[in-house]
Amino acid sequence: MGRRSLLALTAAGVAWGATRPARGSALGDIGAAGGRRPPEPGTGGGPAAPEEPPPPSLENPRLIGDGSTADTGPQPHQPEARRLTHGERPPQFVVVSWDGAGALDDGLFERFRGVADDIGASMTFFLSGLYLLPESRRDRYRPPRNPRGASDIGYLSDAHIRDTLEQLRAAWLEGHEIGTHFNGHFLGGDGSVAHWSADDWRSEIAQAKAFVAEWRTNTGLGDDVPPLPFDHERELTGGRTPGLMGQETLLPVAAELGWRYDASSPGGLQQWPERREGLWDLPLQSLPFPGHGFEVLSMDYSMLANQSGDTTQGDPSRFATWREEARGALVGGFERAYTSNRAPLFVGNHFEQWNGGVYMDAVEDALRHMAGEDEVRFVSFRQLCDWLDVQDPGVLANLRALGVGQVPPGGWEAVVTA
Repeated sequence: MGRRSLLALTAAGVAWGATRPARGSALGDIGAAGGRRPPEPGTGGGPAAPEEPPPPSLENPRLIGDGSTADTGPQPHQPEARRLTHGERPPQFVVVSWDGAGALDDGLFERFRGVADDIGASMTFFLSGLYLLPESRRDRYRPPRNPRGASDIGYLSDAHIRDTLEQLRAAWLEGHEIGTHFNGHFLGGDGSVAHWSADDWRSEIAQAKAFVAEWRTNTGLGDDVPPLPFDHERELTGGRTPGLMGQETLLPVAAELGWRYDASSPGGLQQWPERREGLWDLPLQSLPFPGHGFEVLSMDYSMLANQSGDTTQGDPSRFATWREEARGALVGGFERAYTSNRAPLFVGNHFEQWNGGVYMDAVEDALRHMAGEDEVRFVSFRQLCDWLDVQDPGVLANLRALGVGQVPPGGWEAVVTA
């Protein structure tokens, strides 16, 4: 099912509503009320009113700064959220996110844009700001508590920066969210993000924004590469920290910046989310892990760590088993929520070919399975926030009171009471 098919479905009364105002306006003929229309400009009735510039659009972009980004108007393919009605069962939301979001020769960014189009999904791409900074300009990055230009992830080649810009532009126009994965991904030693102060986070965020807003200056790419079609300052409303570390110190800074959510919590449960420091706390979750006596975090790397340990290229004879375990974890978590409390499912991934690409195949297969069920909505984190923000607070409290795998004891009428 393509994206436009999904938007058409929302008009059918499912909880991800899409009621839109009718064209035209009751104020369209304001001159008639007084019995005499105002004179037309230039007909002797006074000076002509200055023409207002047309609103920004793809055809008429308003360039920002050095032209790296542009205001092109509202983002396409954004559904309109509405409140649940009394007794209505919530949709099963699935939020698929990607850490780093760089485009390499593996074609994974483009592959999952295609998957999203097939199943009518919006996703969240957490961009690492350094992926738009050439290594030749690495001295422009001043990471907190680390040497100038240092990074625990690699800089991209010039060709891959160009490819990443192309993928980001297409993704946003298709309705996906561009969040942030910050920059240098520091996980060890005194410079780890786990030890950063509020000022450290402020600096990191400002630099991550600048690398997006000034890629044209930093890369020297010419006008043959179009600007990113969004105002990054306005569009950026959340992120995920490297290694899921440092959230406690980050949250107050994110609140200062007006962000709406954070997706850095590890080990969350499959329950409805709540706010922390005024932001929606949208964690990775513990899911049933086939073949193991414990649950696993809803992220490809966590599954890898429990299958091949500290290597990303394990025993090929185990690949088929690992793929089925990873797929089973995602499907099992989905079905547990879908048949009970309908808590949103949060899935985290990386564009990586770890263990022969088994996790990429597993997540694609799992998403296609989920798409075959009714009342499933694949949304970005920002779109989920839109939906949460319009719900009745009492209903949200009732939803949060449902435990993992708990079917509403009195039916949905006892939960969705507004």
